[in-house]
Amino acid sequence: MAISLLQKYNVPGPRYTSYPTVPYWDDDYFSAKAWIDTLKKSFNETNATEGISLYIHLPFCESMCTFCGCHKRITKNHSVEHPYITAVLKEWKLYCALFDETPIIKEIHLGGGTPTFFSVQNLEDLINGIFSHAKKAEKYEFSFEGHPNNTTRAHLQKLYDLGFRRVSFGVQDYSEKVQTAIHRHQSFHNVAKVTFWAKEIGYTSVGHDLIFGLPFQKLDDVIDTIEKTKSLQPDRLAFYSYAHVPWIKGNGQRGFKDEDVPKDDEKRNLYEIGKQLLFENDYLEIGMDHFALKTDSLYTAFKNSQLHRNFMGYSASKTQVMIGLGVSSISDSWYSFAQNEKNLEDYYQLLEWDKIPVVKGHLLTTEDLIIRKHILNLMCQFETSWDNRSNYVADIPSIVGQLEEMEKDGLVQILDSGIKITEAGRPFVRNICMAFDLRLKRKLPTTSLFSMTV
Repeated sequence: MAISLLQKYNVPGPRYTSYPTVPYWDDDYFSAKAWIDTLKKSFNETNATEGISLYIHLPFCESMCTFCGCHKRITKNHSVEHPYITAVLKEWKLYCALFDETPIIKEIHLGGGTPTFFSVQNLEDLINGIFSHAKKAEKYEFSFEGHPNNTTRAHLQKLYDLGFRRVSFGVQDYSEKVQTAIHRHQSFHNVAKVTFWAKEIGYTSVGHDLIFGLPFQKLDDVIDTIEKTKSLQPDRLAFYSYAHVPWIKGNGQRGFKDEDVPKDDEKRNLYEIGKQLLFENDYLEIGMDHFALKTDSLYTAFKNSQLHRNFMGYSASKTQVMIGLGVSSISDSWYSFAQNEKNLEDYYQLLEWDKIPVVKGHLLTTEDLIIRKHILNLMCQFETSWDNRSNYVADIPSIVGQLEEMEKDGLVQILDSGIKITEAGRPFVRNICMAFDLRLKRKLPTTSLFSMTV
């Protein structure tokens, strides 16, 4: 890939799990009441036809991983489990009291933190507690994130019995030097063990998360990690770019020097070689940074133009309503976003007062909704169009004008009423989405908000 393109487009940019992105939420017009009003409206529109999704944030980890950007609480004290499960179930009960119908749950994702920090019994109590006020959709999809070092066969079996069929394991890289730098030690043996257990039990989709651009990571490390990964044949893979943002993550990313982190062409080469190796082993590119075998539901969704992206990442199914439960969780009613209190003790206090613990959010304008569709299309299908007037905004001509330079560089193809991202343009999908990001363009950040796009 041309050096000039890397230098030209390697700028800070959002990852677009939402539009508007969180730094551009307008809190001035947001309130918990407004959030609830939009949630009830959206729930009434779609619960009976497509159901809803739940993201449940389980924030506890026994140790700090320096690559992680998630909200977490580091502790080895497992007595925190039960009070937290009790609080999450109370939050869910407060939500259910808003609805005139029983929620039909199509998708659940347990994220963290480390969901498998929790005991098998507490996870069972959580899921059974959720369904004491809800029922499963006909075609539901439940998934969770597992740490290879503490996911037991009992975890996998119990969650399978509760309806979970998809699990993802954080691998990152198998190099001991890299693992020391990111404070994430786990052996290939542990990853292989939990992967084989999941397949034996009957999970239909086992995923591995890999990261390129980590401190001290060399091309041989990426090649070795992917060679080991292919021997386990996970059904899908995330191959993420490491976000080096020490100004956000604090001391966790200051345990190594900036020059220890691969940059620009060196970093991109890690991705390009890694991606080629994945292609050679029958993995196909799905959206941004994701790959899947043809047998996986993520690939099927991509081919059928049904792939969706939200705060949980890429999903093979879409619901208009996604409720986030737990400290720091983000919810989406389609018409608005809402985020829970980030401080654990304050989260508990709001629930003691019988308040849904939402503390910030954004009400989407008509323009926001249109731009959101275009960015979702680009992220999920690598193309978008405005041939329907309902998908048109007054800024389309200026957006197209900005994309003309990218067309000259071979990254996009501009059509009469839409664009397509070329094969060469896929690594720059974040940059292409930024051309549509009207809120970003109208108020450029004066401080560092985002990781680099390349």
